[in-house]
Amino acid sequence: MMENEIKKKILLVDDETDMLAVNSAILESYGYEILSAKDGMEALATINRSVPDLILLDLMIPGIDGYQICGILKHDKRYQKIPIIIVSARFSEQDQKLAKEVGADDYLTKPFEPKTLLAKITALLTDGKNQEPKLANEYRNL
Repeated sequence: MMENEIKKKILLVDDETDMLAVNSAILESYGYEILSAKDGMEALATINRSVPDLILLDLMIPGIDGYQICGILKHDKRYQKIPIIIVSARFSEQDQKLAKEVGADDYLTKPFEPKTLLAKITALLTDGKNQEPKLANEYRNL
């Protein structure tokens, strides 16, 4: 990462403190700035305060659930372009279909490999700009 390059901000929304800590550490080690929230209201307040470049959103959180948050953000012109990756222990086709319907950009089932998460984030943040060869080598070291 270049000195003058602005770090991409990722908001992690999960009520499991361990998941927040692990994912924060992994993503920070790859140069991302991490914001976190433990429930729906905190997530929306954080987004209003500091708009992230991407959101990693757990489905099962207190208050407003992940589906609702995703729907709210995708219907708000200020936030609809923020990529959202739904993260859930639920792996049914119905859950994945519903996530797509509310506007999620991707779906990741827990538990997942760090390299899978990083590949999905990279794909969404680079908009297909060819960064795969450079990053592929980094992922092998995980």
